[in-house]
Order: sequence, then structure tokens, then C-alpha cells
Amino acid sequence: MPQFTTEDVTYLKHGDREIAARVFKPEGAGPFPAYVDLHGGAWNNGDLKDRTGLGEYLAQRGYVMVTLHFRHAADGYPTSLADINYGVRWPKAHAKELKVDPAQIVIGGASSGGHLAMLVAMRPNDPRYAAIALPQGSPAVDASVKGVIMLWPVINPLSRYRNAIRRSAEPNPPAFTKGMKEKHDTYWKTEANMVEGNPMLILERGEKVVMPPAIWIQGRPDEVHDYHDPDGGFAGNEPERFVSNYRKAGGDIEIAYFDNAKRNTDTTHAPVADFMKKHLK
Repeated sequence: MPQFTTEDVTYLKHGDREIAARVFKPEGAGPFPAYVDLHGGAWNNGDLKDRTGLGEYLAQRGYVMVTLHFRHAADGYPTSLADINYGVRWPKAHAKELKVDPAQIVIGGASSGGHLAMLVAMRPNDPRYAAIALPQGSPAVDASVKGVIMLWPVINPLSRYRNAIRRSAEPNPPAFTKGMKEKHDTYWKTEANMVEGNPMLILERGEKVVMPPAIWIQGRPDEVHDYHDPDGGFAGNEPERFVSNYRKAGGDIEIAYFDNAKRNTDTTHAPVADFMKKHLK
């Protein structure tokens, strides 16, 4: 396979606190299309090392992947979005050294990272999300992207919160429910925030947002991400509900299912590369 390099960099600082990115770059002059990647972890956990397999896969196929860490957990909503919005603008502003084509960038992520990817793509100019300025003298760039790649996203924080609470009361509650309410409470603080920063409900309340081409890559069985919301007024599960909403609002979205046992293998890496090939030059 073609060769690539991996480099950890500090892309953002909050006082003495350094926020890191890991950059996977193909060998060669470029410029290459790029994927800004967000780890999962229920808005509380996760790290750059979670994303190595996908980064190497894409770099071997001629794509730069910039996987971001960001504020989360007790930092609370919307701090993650401010870091990520900056993190989309950062490779555009450093296109030459990163070998990135600044006009050919998509964003994506896994689980809660998929939620954050869609949310920041929908609202690239939200003043809360775009609050962190690039250094003086940087190019004038925004956080718009050419596409969104969601890998088993938690697209509806409120329904997942209530689903976890409901299922934790079962005689033999599933493992994912342990601590899930507390993780939501730590990051989101209130149900009102879970409603406001919610791509599913954004569409259902008719908010005018940007809708880039998108893909939802979903494993089955997966009771953590592929479940029915009894309060949602939709017959299908949450993936189908979001896809229906996105299309009704005029967006272009596809959904791809896979055997959940093959998560984070070539089975789930390949649709990411295929989507980028389809939507980027």
C-alpha cells in the first residue's frame, strides 16, 4: 500500500490547556482531499488513538485525515462545537503544510462524534460555534464542508438519554445503560440543551440549516444507536427517522447497514472512502 505519515500536533490552546489533533498524510506533494474526524465516547470519553485504523486506511488511499480531540465532559455543550468549528477552519488555514485542498473537506465521526459532525456542519456560522478566531494574519476561511460522514451516530441526544433511563429500569438492563444518564447530565446539563443541540429535532422544528451531502453508516444489531423512540411519532428506528427528515428538508443522504461485529474494520472504512471519492474532486 502507499506510504503515509502520522503526526500529533496542538491545533488549539485554552490557556495552558493544549487541544491535540492527529494528522494522517499520504506521501506525495498533494494537495489531497481531507476528512476531519471526531471520536466518540458519549461526549465524555474517547481519544485520538480510537481513530488510527480509519486514518491509516484513508491515508493509504490518498486522503488526509485530521482527527481532533476537543473539550467535552464537564466542559459542557457547546464547547465541543467551538473547538470543532475551529478544527475545520484550522486545516484550511494550514493547507500548504498539511497538504490539504481547502476546498475539498468533509467532516465525520463515530457515535457522539457523528452527532457533533452533523451539528457543526449544519451550523457552520453559528456565532457560538464560530467564536474562536484564527490567529491574526490567517486566511479568511469558514467551517463549511462538502459532506458529512456519520458512523453509528447518536443523532438525538434527548431520545438516547430517555432510552437509557427507560432501559436501565429493566430487570436485566443492557450494559450500555450503566452510567449513561450521568454522562448526558455531565455534558448536556439540561434536557433543554439536548433539544437545542439536536440535529433530529432541528429538522423537525424547521430550523434553517446547511445540509451537505451525508451518509449514515450503521451496524446491526446495535441497540445503542439503532433503536426506536416511542415519543418520536415515527414508526421506524432513529436512523430511518433522521434520513426521512433530512430528505424531506431537501438534503441528500444515504444509509448503509453492516454486520455490527465488523465495526472499525475495512467493512466500515470502505464506505467512508467511497463517499469521499463520490463527493470530492
